[in-house]
Amino acid sequence: MKINPNLAINDTGFAFDPMTGHSYTLNSVALEIVQRLKQGQTEEEIATGLADEFDADPVIILKDLLDFIEILRNYELLEHE
Repeated sequence: MKINPNLAINDTGFAFDPMTGHSYTLNSVALEIVQRLKQGQTEEEIATGLADEFDADPVIILKDLLDFIEILRNYELLEHE
């Protein structure tokens, strides 16, 4: 799963979808997730990396990550699979 390649994202978390004209603001964790998705990391890889980075329970991180991915899917910000 990858972020829609048309989505433009800057280093501060501003995201713009030129196909719809919608813009979004990502907090630092959301930006990290989106960048990891753009790199092609799996949900498990992202959850493990975030759990290590924030010294958090990977099970909770994975649940929250999957919830966020569902939001991205609802906003059609993921590539069609």
